[in-house]
Amino acid sequence: MGQIKWVWDYMKGKRGFFLAGLFLSILTAAMRVINPLLGRQIIDEVIIGQNTNPLVKLLIIMFIVQVTRLTLYYIMIIFMEIASTSVMTDIRKDMYHMVQWQDFRFLNRFTSGNLMTRMTQDLDRLRHTVAWVSYQFIGAIALFLSTFIFYMFINWQLALCLVAVTPFILLISRHFVKKIRPRFALLRQKLTDLGTAVTENIVGIRVVKAFAREEYEKEKIEKHNAEFRDTSCENALIVAKYQPFLETASQLLMVVMLIVGGYFLIREWMTPGEYMAFSSLTWALSAPMQMLGPLLADLERYTSAGEMIREVVEAPKGISDICGAVELEDRPNGKIEFRDIKLSINDTTILDDINFTADAGSTIGILGSTGSGKTSLVNLIMRFYEPDYGAVLLDGVDIRRYTLSSLRRNIGLAMQDVFLFSDSVKGNICYGRPDLDEESMKKRAIQADADGFINGMTDGYDTLIGERGVGISGGQRQRIALARALAVEPSLLILDDTTSAVDSETENYIQDQLENLDFPCTKIIIAQRISSLRKSNLILVMDKGQIIERGTHKELLAKKGFYHHIWTLQNNAGNIPASKTVSKAVSKVVSTVASAAGSAISKITDVVKKLWRGKK
Repeated sequence: MGQIKWVWDYMKGKRGFFLAGLFLSILTAAMRVINPLLGRQIIDEVIIGQNTNPLVKLLIIMFIVQVTRLTLYYIMIIFMEIASTSVMTDIRKDMYHMVQWQDFRFLNRFTSGNLMTRMTQDLDRLRHTVAWVSYQFIGAIALFLSTFIFYMFINWQLALCLVAVTPFILLISRHFVKKIRPRFALLRQKLTDLGTAVTENIVGIRVVKAFAREEYEKEKIEKHNAEFRDTSCENALIVAKYQPFLETASQLLMVVMLIVGGYFLIREWMTPGEYMAFSSLTWALSAPMQMLGPLLADLERYTSAGEMIREVVEAPKGISDICGAVELEDRPNGKIEFRDIKLSINDTTILDDINFTADAGSTIGILGSTGSGKTSLVNLIMRFYEPDYGAVLLDGVDIRRYTLSSLRRNIGLAMQDVFLFSDSVKGNICYGRPDLDEESMKKRAIQADADGFINGMTDGYDTLIGERGVGISGGQRQRIALARALAVEPSLLILDDTTSAVDSETENYIQDQLENLDFPCTKIIIAQRISSLRKSNLILVMDKGQIIERGTHKELLAKKGFYHHIWTLQNNAGNIPASKTVSKAVSKVVSTVASAAGSAISKITDVVKKLWRGKK
């Protein structure tokens, strides 16, 4: 009942079509008994009674009834399609809306393949149930009842004999439902696993090819595909096991009709016309019973799919606007403050006791090993996560007091793992600000050092780039992402290892551009290379979710701590120490002198030998 009420709530605005469709389904099913009733008159009055006067009238009525029934049936199909399509559209909209406003905890729980399966195949099953199974089920009941009433009106003794088979069919159906329900839940899970594997394979196809793992991925897909096939076959076998019993029970009606009806006809307890009417409608009792198995299987499929859909639609929002949240209308100054921040994900502590302040217009550098919590820290500013304790303040106000949309409109974010849409370069740069004029767009591209290679493309800024930026290098993707972040002219610019894929010359150019932006902006830069952070007003060194060092570049070097250790490693990796340079130079000079001296001595020896021989 919960599933039905849930779908009914979504049908608001189209309930009239759905109810009209069900009414027409009942009406068209009930109209099936009219022609057998007229056929009884033709046999009893026209053929046996030798009275041809009502024949034409009865034939015309039978024709009109059939045409009317088919017309109403066609209208019913249209009404049910309108209702089912409306439900599917509204639920898909709510599912997409829910996913859009969920936090990263939700997205970590559901894979992309899982969500895609729920938003496509599960929704299609729901549409199929509303558009087809519902009216078939209601129509089957209406047909059975109308036929039974007709039978009772003609000959109630024979009617009771025919419906005596019904309890056996209901008993078989009950066992069938108990057996098939968990099987369809398992089938749904196998389909989700298959969809997830296929989606991951397509998204990660370049990694697959880079490591020559095509055969491995092929075997993995085949494994999931085989499991889905085997489960489907097992379910089909269960249906096939019960369907013959339902068929046999329904066919008993014909046996009862032949034996009991024939006996009644011989004893003249019913007329030939009544026997013909009974015979012509025997299928109207057996057909609903034969359909019962497939209809129950479809309803179980719907139940399984509906639970998967509701799990997404009714999932509690991880992050949303609090009651009384206000729009951030004026451009903020950009002062950011972290107060006593603690964050845990899946019972694992990610950040602990984070406290620091970034003054408006300042630059904050964040350095740390992988997994130290750098990205999680900036995710709190975007409200991708909510802290377990503490608060993040923007210009002295808790960011939770602002609406999510207005807060994020004032923040520019560029990540190391860049996602570009299947759109033009211009479309990607202007994604956060579609009304940006071409001159301003090019200015941001120049600041990100992207204008040069963009102009070298086939169609310049109108060049279409592939999904996720296929066709351009990693450094070029990062620069387009940086231009996209700068295009919104944010009060707060967050760069998460954005220049990791560019060369040193490009990095220096971008740093110079960031220092001279034509709009006020507070910058938070996450980087692995100290060269990207050394000009920051404050550098935070993180390890295991905590800030272990803080200060300027010079202050941190003077502390001789972790920062100094990293700087030493990176400096030695990129430059040859002076002592080694001198040593190599001295060695080269000595080697050269020794070689020249050896050559001179050799020549002098040869001359002495020649003079000595000449003297002899």
